[in-house]
Amino acid sequence: MTIVRQALLLALGALALAACSRETEPTVQGWVEAELIFVSPDEAGRVDQLAVTQGDRVEKGALLFAVDPDLQQADLAQAEANLVNMKQSFDRAKALAAQSVGTQKALEDAEAALRTAEARVNSARTRLTRRRALSPDSGTIQQVYYRPGETVPAGRPVVSLLPPRNLKIRFFVAETQLTQIKHGDAVTVSCDGCADGLTARVSFVAQSAEYTPPVIYSLEERAKLVYMIEARPDAPEKFRVGQPVSVILPGGASGGTKK
Repeated sequence: MTIVRQALLLALGALALAACSRETEPTVQGWVEAELIFVSPDEAGRVDQLAVTQGDRVEKGALLFAVDPDLQQADLAQAEANLVNMKQSFDRAKALAAQSVGTQKALEDAEAALRTAEARVNSARTRLTRRRALSPDSGTIQQVYYRPGETVPAGRPVVSLLPPRNLKIRFFVAETQLTQIKHGDAVTVSCDGCADGLTARVSFVAQSAEYTPPVIYSLEERAKLVYMIEARPDAPEKFRVGQPVSVILPGGASGGTKK
């Protein structure tokens, strides 16, 4: 019985030591943010095809959506017809110059007009091609803003995309901790329901301070001076946008709190 009691006391002592160790770890609170990629058409038009839905995983180069190409097809047809005419004019000017009937300037003008027509055809083809929006990166569709049949203005996003590497952990540290946190430092990140041992690398340290309002320049208020830190998680697929997290700072930093 004595042996059992001693074992229990040892186990309780170990748990107490572990709890004490956790309490003294320099931990601050933060959250997960995302740098979304907003994919939009170059020109206004009606959404003709939507190839993705919210939450879909897409690979780089996959079709996201298409906008009606009617106007661009008409422009291309007109540019191609003009190219045929300019080619005929150039051939005629070239033949006349060879017979010493036409002037060199007429030939040069016809050649310049032909190059311009070719450029307009290439431009029209590019505009037509870009009516189909392809994914600029691999990631997850976060939001769909326009549906088939809706008219989208030029530059207005139809979908937003989140590549995994665009997730970041944002938190704030006190002025006294700032000198002990450097770009590239590893921090440990924990959250409710997350696996143990998740880490992130400091990718940004703010150069300017922030105060808890109202701003009062006094020794008392100086304690509220904080700096924003961002870190990129080593396993971004383990986190979700907006998720609250706890960040354990590199060893040696004194405790602090989030703004």
